[in-house]
Amino acid sequence: MSTIFSRIIAGEIPSYKVAENDKFFAFLDINPLAKGHTLVVPKQEIDYIFDLDDTMLADMILFAKKTAKAIEKSIPCKRVGMMVIGLEVPHAHIHLIPIQKENDMSLANPRLKLSEQEFKEIAEAIAQAFSSSASADK
Repeated sequence: MSTIFSRIIAGEIPSYKVAENDKFFAFLDINPLAKGHTLVVPKQEIDYIFDLDDTMLADMILFAKKTAKAIEKSIPCKRVGMMVIGLEVPHAHIHLIPIQKENDMSLANPRLKLSEQEFKEIAEAIAQAFSSSASADK
């Protein structure tokens, strides 16, 4: 059975996509710790991030880096933190979380409740910054 992330990638479940290429998909977490909290997932369904082959893992980190840079351009923050836990959904994924201080990364923190409009505006801003950096890379 497909994971929820595979169903999101396939468009069976709606999401707030911020970036995509042939191997990876990035979308807003619908239970965010901060505005701009983004998940980066491989399109290939692999449970554990360290089961990815070396090339795929390296490519995923580079895609996450580019996504994090787009988040930084779109969301006021000191840094974008990166977290990998991997127990919530059996599909490798990286959390990218805009932070002001270290404890902003704690999963014990309350989750934000954002409106659909807020999610759309955040996703559009990050997607635009991601696209701009993709154009600059060419």
